[in-house]
Amino acid sequence: MSEQFLVITCVGKDRPGLVVLLTRSIVNANGNLVDSRMAVLGDDFAIITLVSGTWDTIAKLENSLKVLAEKEDLSVTTRRAGKRKNKQPSMPYSIDAICVDTPGITYKLAEFFANQRINIEDLTTSRYAAPHTGTPMFSAHMAIAIPDGIHINTLREEFFTFCDDNNLDAMLEPLKA
Repeated sequence: MSEQFLVITCVGKDRPGLVVLLTRSIVNANGNLVDSRMAVLGDDFAIITLVSGTWDTIAKLENSLKVLAEKEDLSVTTRRAGKRKNKQPSMPYSIDAICVDTPGITYKLAEFFANQRINIEDLTTSRYAAPHTGTPMFSAHMAIAIPDGIHINTLREEFFTFCDDNNLDAMLEPLKA
């Protein structure tokens, strides 16, 4: 049988054991957890995973997740996914950016890279209080895929101009494996 994929998002009030509940469902259905992101967000805990398995494994998992959601007061959604196709040749780069928290900064970062036709492969943002002053600060860490043919020095120049215009302190460097 061919390998099938299911993206699962699960959100519930943060408490010990949520990861166990979800991963137990995956194991009991004979699924394989391929990739995941999990984090406390406010007073909730959010999980997004990619699971692989046979067609019947995925169907069994979808059904068990409906029961789990109701029993444990979770918001669970699923989406069938295909295997990632070979993407165009690209160079993996890392972005770290910090600034005073301002509404729309994540949008502006995403828009900058979208306008360059650069895919954001991973993005983590957070807000924290600056030491000593307590000023709300914004932090972003991104992994991007720069397509072959984009001149890195030109991109770097445009990115740092964008950062200066938006009062962002940022680094753009090759992603280290």
